[in-house]
Amino acid sequence: MSLAESIAQEWRQRLQDDLPGQADETRDAVVHWLVGEEPARLNALPTPELKLAQQAMAYRYRIFCENYWGQPPDRAYQKLLKKLGGLFLIRTKVRTWIALSRDRRRAVKDVLQEVIQEMIQSDRHLQQQLRWIGQCTDRSFLRSLLMLATVEEYCLRPIRNQPLLVYRFVNYLRRSQRGGMTQVPSAELIQLISEEIGTDAAEGTLSLLDFEALALHQEQEVFQEQQALRSQVKQEFLSYLNETLDATAAQWLELHLQGYGQDAIAQQLGLTIKQAYRLREKVSYHAIRIFTLKQQPDLVFSWLKTSVQEHNLGLTLEQWEQYWNGLDPSQQALLSAFKDGKTADEVAQALDLKPKQVMSEWAKLYLAAQSVRLSA
Repeated sequence: MSLAESIAQEWRQRLQDDLPGQADETRDAVVHWLVGEEPARLNALPTPELKLAQQAMAYRYRIFCENYWGQPPDRAYQKLLKKLGGLFLIRTKVRTWIALSRDRRRAVKDVLQEVIQEMIQSDRHLQQQLRWIGQCTDRSFLRSLLMLATVEEYCLRPIRNQPLLVYRFVNYLRRSQRGGMTQVPSAELIQLISEEIGTDAAEGTLSLLDFEALALHQEQEVFQEQQALRSQVKQEFLSYLNETLDATAAQWLELHLQGYGQDAIAQQLGLTIKQAYRLREKVSYHAIRIFTLKQQPDLVFSWLKTSVQEHNLGLTLEQWEQYWNGLDPSQQALLSAFKDGKTADEVAQALDLKPKQVMSEWAKLYLAAQSVRLSA
């Protein structure tokens, strides 16, 4: 099985889980739309570009599922207009244009519809995508939803920190000046530079936006997700400290996260230096041994990316191999069981151990991996 076929098969399995009540024809159409018109191209992509291509598929699929799947086409179209019309830059530019135009009764939504319609009729990339969607399925309902998801993804591609739709709107303005603009200062116009370059193949082009736009989107998305997880972990741990230890421990954590040293913390909390250091040791013990490994492992591992199943305890492949080879057979068996997704009780039953013994060994393994990460 080629790489492209393997990727398509993975998507079929995912859609079977996400859309269990749908016909195979529907799921196959979505898979074909995601993989693209020439799936064989995936076989020749270098690893970094292949990773970005897979991220692009996941991004489009998320747009399709979150905004359009299961919606009637007319309601889905209204959601697209609401999403694009909610962009600050677009809304501001359209309102400015309407204020300068002779026809001031027009709404942002009306102008936005004209811009999107013009893009569908004249943009080569969208035309190619619409042709491909027509080949993926002959069901008009599904074609409409796939088209709307494609239009949203394309319009939101960031170029110079602005959505592509902003540049398409400026292009629309230049074409419509004779239709109602009283004055468009030339200094305010943005020069539209093509995002495609020619290739040796006949009528072939290569987009310069795809990889950069997707990489930027992924970076922003990961950062926002990390910030949200960090805030959640902090709040959960503060609540844990208040309930398990006392309010002083929670106050110590707040001051520690703000960058205060032990001397300053001791002064603010009315403690001796010795008490501040003892409190630090106590909070550290609860943070790792209990909160991370027993209370909220999934939450903390997701934030730190140190889960054994998805992240190999946060170790690189080389570190993981070295770490694994340093374990004895019983430790490897326990770690393999956790890597397979088994609970502590299931591991204890399988290895004929008590749950407390399992958690104690698991803590040792996690701390050993943490030492490897820190030493690197």
